Amino acid sequence: MSMKIARLSCENNETYGFVKGNKVSTKDEITYLTGVPIPQNVKDFLFDGWYDEIKNKINDLPYEENLSKYKLLAPIPNPNKIICLAFNYVDHAKEQGLQAPEDPAIVIKPRTTLNSTNSDIACPDFVTQLDYEIELALIIGKNCKNISIEDAPNAIFGYMVFNDVSARDIQFKDKQFTRGKSFDSFAPCGPWITTKDEIQNPQNLKMTTKVNGELRQNSSSNNMFIKIPEIVSKISKVMTLEKGDIISTGTPAGVMLNKPNAVFLKDGDKVEMEIESLGILNNTIKIIKSN
Repeated sequence: MSMKIARLSCENNETYGFVKGNKVSTKDEITYLTGVPIPQNVKDFLFDGWYDEIKNKINDLPYEENLSKYKLLAPIPNPNKIICLAFNYVDHAKEQGLQAPEDPAIVIKPRTTLNSTNSDIACPDFVTQLDYEIELALIIGKNCKNISIEDAPNAIFGYMVFNDVSARDIQFKDKQFTRGKSFDSFAPCGPWITTKDEIQNPQNLKMTTKVNGELRQNSSSNNMFIKIPEIVSKISKVMTLEKGDIISTGTPAGVMLNKPNAVFLKDGDKVEMEIESLGILNNTIKIIKSN
Protein backbone atom coordinates (compact mmCIF):
# COMPACT_ATOMS: atom_id res chain seq x y z
CA MET A 1 0.00 0.00 0.00
CA SER A 2 1.59 3.21 -1.18
CA MET A 3 0.75 6.77 -0.40
CA LYS A 4 1.54 10.45 -0.61
CA ILE A 5 1.60 12.02 2.85
CA ALA A 6 1.52 15.79 3.21
CA ARG A 7 1.97 18.11 6.16
CA LEU A 8 -0.67 20.81 5.92
CA SER A 9 -1.73 24.11 7.42
CA CYS A 10 -5.11 25.87 7.30
CA GLU A 11 -5.77 29.12 9.21
CA ASN A 12 -2.58 28.50 11.20
CA ASN A 13 -3.74 25.06 12.33
CA GLU A 14 -1.29 22.32 11.42
CA THR A 15 -2.41 18.86 10.39
CA TYR A 16 -1.41 16.16 7.91
CA GLY A 17 -3.15 13.86 5.50
CA PHE A 18 -3.07 11.58 2.48
CA VAL A 19 -3.12 13.17 -0.96
CA LYS A 20 -4.83 11.71 -4.01
CA GLY A 21 -4.81 13.92 -7.11
CA ASN A 22 -6.00 17.35 -5.95
CA LYS A 23 -7.92 15.95 -2.98
CA VAL A 24 -6.84 15.21 0.57
CA SER A 25 -8.04 13.08 3.48
CA THR A 26 -6.88 14.73 6.72
CA LYS A 27 -5.89 13.39 10.12
CA ASP A 28 -9.33 14.14 11.65
CA GLU A 29 -11.14 12.30 8.85
CA ILE A 30 -8.75 9.37 9.13
CA THR A 31 -9.36 9.14 12.90
CA TYR A 32 -13.14 9.45 12.43
CA LEU A 33 -13.33 6.80 9.72
CA THR A 34 -10.86 4.27 11.12
CA GLY A 35 -11.51 4.78 14.81
CA VAL A 36 -7.75 4.85 15.32
CA PRO A 37 -6.66 7.82 17.49
CA ILE A 38 -3.64 8.75 15.37
CA PRO A 39 -1.27 11.27 16.97
CA GLN A 40 -1.08 15.02 16.33
CA ASN A 41 2.57 14.94 15.27
CA VAL A 42 3.27 13.63 11.76
CA LYS A 43 6.65 12.13 12.78
CA ASP A 44 4.97 10.09 15.54
CA PHE A 45 2.34 8.98 13.02
CA LEU A 46 4.83 7.93 10.33
CA PHE A 47 7.51 6.25 12.40
CA ASP A 48 5.92 4.94 15.61
CA GLY A 49 3.64 2.27 14.16
CA TRP A 50 0.46 4.31 13.57
CA TYR A 51 0.87 4.49 9.78
CA ASP A 52 1.29 0.70 9.64
CA GLU A 53 -1.86 0.28 11.75
CA ILE A 54 -4.11 2.19 9.35
CA LYS A 55 -2.45 1.76 5.96
CA ASN A 56 -4.71 -1.11 4.87
CA LYS A 57 -7.71 1.24 5.37
CA ILE A 58 -6.32 4.06 3.20
CA ASN A 59 -8.26 3.04 0.07
CA ASP A 60 -11.57 3.39 1.97
CA LEU A 61 -10.97 7.04 2.84
CA PRO A 62 -13.27 9.56 1.14
CA TYR A 63 -10.81 12.25 -0.11
CA GLU A 64 -13.49 14.94 -0.10
CA GLU A 65 -11.49 18.07 0.72
CA ASN A 66 -9.67 20.14 -1.88
CA LEU A 67 -5.92 20.23 -1.38
CA SER A 68 -5.98 23.90 -2.48
CA LYS A 69 -7.66 24.80 0.83
CA TYR A 70 -4.35 24.04 2.61
CA LYS A 71 -0.84 25.37 2.58
CA LEU A 72 1.66 22.54 2.06
CA LEU A 73 4.42 22.57 4.70
CA ALA A 74 7.86 20.92 4.61
CA PRO A 75 6.84 17.24 4.96
CA ILE A 76 9.07 16.47 7.97
CA PRO A 77 9.25 18.95 10.85
CA ASN A 78 12.42 19.06 12.97
CA PRO A 79 14.46 16.22 11.44
CA ASN A 80 17.51 15.43 13.56
CA LYS A 81 19.71 15.61 10.46
CA ILE A 82 19.60 16.91 6.89
CA ILE A 83 22.50 15.29 5.05
CA CYS A 84 23.35 16.39 1.49
CA LEU A 85 25.76 14.70 -0.90
CA ALA A 86 28.19 16.67 -3.08
CA PHE A 87 29.26 15.71 -6.62
CA ASN A 88 27.25 12.47 -6.61
CA TYR A 89 26.09 12.72 -10.24
CA VAL A 90 28.43 11.68 -13.00
CA ASP A 91 27.15 14.47 -15.30
CA HIS A 92 27.48 17.14 -12.60
CA ALA A 93 30.98 16.05 -11.50
CA LYS A 94 32.03 16.03 -15.17
CA GLU A 95 30.77 19.58 -15.82
CA GLN A 96 32.82 20.69 -12.77
CA GLY A 97 35.91 18.94 -14.15
CA LEU A 98 35.81 16.41 -11.31
CA GLN A 99 35.30 12.72 -10.80
CA ALA A 100 32.42 11.62 -8.57
CA PRO A 101 33.93 10.51 -5.22
CA GLU A 102 33.85 6.82 -4.24
CA ASP A 103 32.51 7.67 -0.77
CA PRO A 104 29.75 10.13 0.06
CA ALA A 105 31.13 13.67 0.37
CA ILE A 106 28.54 15.14 2.72
CA VAL A 107 27.33 18.50 3.98
CA ILE A 108 24.93 18.85 6.91
CA LYS A 109 22.26 21.54 6.56
CA PRO A 110 20.58 22.84 9.74
CA ARG A 111 16.86 22.20 10.05
CA THR A 112 16.20 25.96 10.04
CA THR A 113 16.85 25.76 6.27
CA LEU A 114 13.63 23.75 5.77
CA ASN A 115 11.11 25.35 3.47
CA SER A 116 8.01 24.25 1.58
CA THR A 117 6.61 24.44 -1.92
CA ASN A 118 4.88 27.71 -2.92
CA SER A 119 7.10 29.64 -0.49
CA ASP A 120 9.80 32.25 -0.89
CA ILE A 121 13.49 31.39 -0.76
CA ALA A 122 14.70 34.33 1.31
CA CYS A 123 18.21 35.40 0.40
CA PRO A 124 20.10 38.31 2.02
CA ASP A 125 21.31 40.90 -0.50
CA PHE A 126 24.99 40.31 0.40
CA VAL A 127 24.81 36.96 -1.44
CA THR A 128 25.76 37.59 -5.08
CA GLN A 129 25.73 34.06 -6.55
CA LEU A 130 22.56 32.21 -5.59
CA ASP A 131 22.21 28.78 -7.20
CA TYR A 132 19.69 25.90 -7.32
CA GLU A 133 20.27 22.13 -7.04
CA ILE A 134 17.47 19.65 -7.71
CA GLU A 135 17.95 16.52 -5.59
CA LEU A 136 16.10 13.31 -4.82
CA ALA A 137 15.78 13.16 -1.04
CA LEU A 138 14.96 10.10 1.02
CA ILE A 139 13.44 9.96 4.48
CA ILE A 140 14.81 7.43 6.94
CA GLY A 141 12.05 5.37 8.55
CA LYS A 142 13.92 3.57 11.33
CA ASN A 143 17.04 4.08 13.41
CA CYS A 144 20.04 2.26 12.01
CA LYS A 145 23.79 2.00 12.41
CA ASN A 146 26.25 0.03 10.23
CA ILE A 147 23.40 -1.18 8.02
CA SER A 148 24.34 -3.38 5.04
CA ILE A 149 23.69 -2.33 1.44
CA GLU A 150 21.20 -5.25 1.20
CA ASP A 151 19.23 -4.07 4.25
CA ALA A 152 19.46 -0.35 3.52
CA PRO A 153 16.23 -0.15 1.44
CA ASN A 154 14.31 -1.37 4.53
CA ALA A 155 15.47 1.72 6.42
CA ILE A 156 13.93 4.09 3.85
CA PHE A 157 10.37 5.29 4.42
CA GLY A 158 9.88 7.39 1.31
CA TYR A 159 11.09 10.05 -1.10
CA MET A 160 10.58 13.73 -1.92
CA VAL A 161 11.94 16.55 -4.09
CA PHE A 162 14.65 18.69 -2.45
CA ASN A 163 16.33 21.94 -3.56
CA ASP A 164 19.79 22.28 -2.03
CA VAL A 165 19.94 26.08 -2.47
CA SER A 166 23.54 27.30 -2.39
CA ALA A 167 25.30 30.68 -2.13
CA ARG A 168 28.26 30.00 -4.42
CA ASP A 169 30.18 33.20 -3.61
CA ILE A 170 30.22 32.22 0.07
CA GLN A 171 31.06 28.62 -0.79
CA PHE A 172 34.16 29.82 -2.71
CA LYS A 173 35.17 32.32 -0.05
CA ASP A 174 34.94 29.73 2.75
CA LYS A 175 36.42 26.88 0.67
CA GLN A 176 33.79 24.64 2.24
CA PHE A 177 30.03 24.32 1.83
CA THR A 178 28.32 24.67 5.20
CA ARG A 179 27.73 28.42 5.52
CA GLY A 180 26.75 28.88 1.87
CA LYS A 181 24.08 26.16 2.15
CA SER A 182 22.80 26.98 5.65
CA PHE A 183 20.73 30.14 5.26
CA ASP A 184 17.17 29.98 6.58
CA SER A 185 14.78 28.78 3.83
CA PHE A 186 17.58 27.23 1.70
CA ALA A 187 16.02 23.72 1.74
CA PRO A 188 12.64 23.74 0.02
CA CYS A 189 11.32 20.18 -0.06
CA GLY A 190 8.18 18.19 -0.66
CA PRO A 191 5.60 18.75 -1.88
CA TRP A 192 4.81 15.60 0.15
CA ILE A 193 6.45 12.28 1.02
CA THR A 194 5.83 9.50 -1.47
CA THR A 195 6.16 6.14 0.26
CA LYS A 196 8.88 3.94 -1.21
CA ASP A 197 6.52 1.17 -2.36
CA GLU A 198 5.01 3.62 -4.86
CA ILE A 199 8.37 4.07 -6.62
CA GLN A 200 9.34 1.00 -8.64
CA ASN A 201 12.90 2.16 -9.31
CA PRO A 202 14.17 5.28 -7.54
CA GLN A 203 17.31 5.08 -9.72
CA ASN A 204 15.34 5.82 -12.87
CA LEU A 205 13.37 9.02 -12.27
CA LYS A 206 13.39 12.01 -14.62
CA MET A 207 14.49 15.25 -12.91
CA THR A 208 14.00 18.79 -14.24
CA THR A 209 14.62 22.33 -13.00
CA LYS A 210 13.09 25.35 -14.71
CA VAL A 211 13.87 28.97 -13.86
CA ASN A 212 11.15 31.35 -15.13
CA GLY A 213 10.05 28.53 -17.44
CA GLU A 214 13.51 27.98 -18.95
CA LEU A 215 14.84 24.42 -18.63
CA ARG A 216 18.11 24.44 -16.66
CA GLN A 217 18.51 20.88 -15.35
CA ASN A 218 17.28 17.88 -17.31
CA SER A 219 18.62 14.56 -16.09
CA SER A 220 17.70 11.35 -14.32
CA SER A 221 18.43 9.75 -10.95
CA ASN A 222 19.99 7.08 -13.16
CA ASN A 223 23.10 9.34 -13.34
CA MET A 224 23.69 9.02 -9.59
CA PHE A 225 27.19 7.68 -8.94
CA ILE A 226 26.82 6.14 -5.46
CA LYS A 227 23.38 4.52 -5.55
CA ILE A 228 20.77 4.92 -2.82
CA PRO A 229 21.29 1.69 -0.78
CA GLU A 230 25.05 2.28 -0.73
CA ILE A 231 24.57 5.92 0.33
CA VAL A 232 22.48 4.83 3.33
CA SER A 233 24.89 2.03 4.24
CA LYS A 234 28.03 4.18 3.97
CA ILE A 235 26.59 7.11 5.94
CA SER A 236 25.33 4.71 8.64
CA LYS A 237 28.91 3.53 9.15
CA VAL A 238 29.76 7.10 10.19
CA MET A 239 26.67 8.22 12.09
CA THR A 240 23.54 6.63 13.49
CA LEU A 241 20.66 7.37 11.14
CA GLU A 242 17.44 8.21 12.95
CA LYS A 243 13.74 8.15 12.08
CA GLY A 244 12.87 11.28 10.12
CA ASP A 245 16.42 12.06 8.97
CA ILE A 246 16.59 13.47 5.45
CA ILE A 247 19.34 12.37 3.05
CA SER A 248 19.52 14.36 -0.17
CA THR A 249 21.41 12.41 -2.79
CA GLY A 250 23.17 15.05 -4.93
CA THR A 251 22.35 17.14 -7.99
CA PRO A 252 22.75 16.43 -11.71
CA ALA A 253 24.35 18.72 -14.32
CA GLY A 254 22.95 22.15 -15.13
CA VAL A 255 23.71 24.26 -12.06
CA MET A 256 25.37 27.67 -12.54
CA LEU A 257 28.46 26.78 -10.46
CA ASN A 258 31.64 27.48 -12.47
CA LYS A 259 29.74 28.32 -15.68
CA PRO A 260 31.61 31.03 -17.66
CA ASN A 261 28.45 33.08 -18.29
CA ALA A 262 26.48 31.96 -15.24
CA VAL A 263 23.04 33.49 -14.69
CA PHE A 264 22.51 33.31 -10.93
CA LEU A 265 19.09 33.55 -9.28
CA LYS A 266 17.68 37.03 -8.73
CA ASP A 267 14.73 38.63 -6.95
CA GLY A 268 11.39 37.41 -8.27
CA ASP A 269 12.76 34.39 -10.14
CA LYS A 270 10.41 31.40 -10.20
CA VAL A 271 12.09 28.04 -9.65
CA GLU A 272 10.14 24.90 -10.58
CA MET A 273 11.60 21.48 -9.81
CA GLU A 274 9.98 18.20 -10.76
CA ILE A 275 10.99 14.61 -10.13
CA GLU A 276 8.94 11.96 -11.91
CA SER A 277 6.29 10.40 -9.60
CA LEU A 278 7.28 12.66 -6.66
CA GLY A 279 5.61 15.94 -7.59
CA ILE A 280 6.63 19.55 -8.21
CA LEU A 281 8.30 22.15 -5.99
CA ASN A 282 7.57 25.80 -6.80
CA ASN A 283 9.49 28.60 -5.11
CA THR A 284 10.10 32.31 -5.66
CA ILE A 285 13.39 34.05 -4.92
CA LYS A 286 13.05 36.97 -2.52
CA ILE A 287 16.14 39.13 -1.94
CA ILE A 288 16.10 40.60 1.58
CA LYS A 289 17.86 43.83 2.52
CA SER A 290 20.49 43.05 5.14
CA ASN A 291 21.36 45.50 7.88
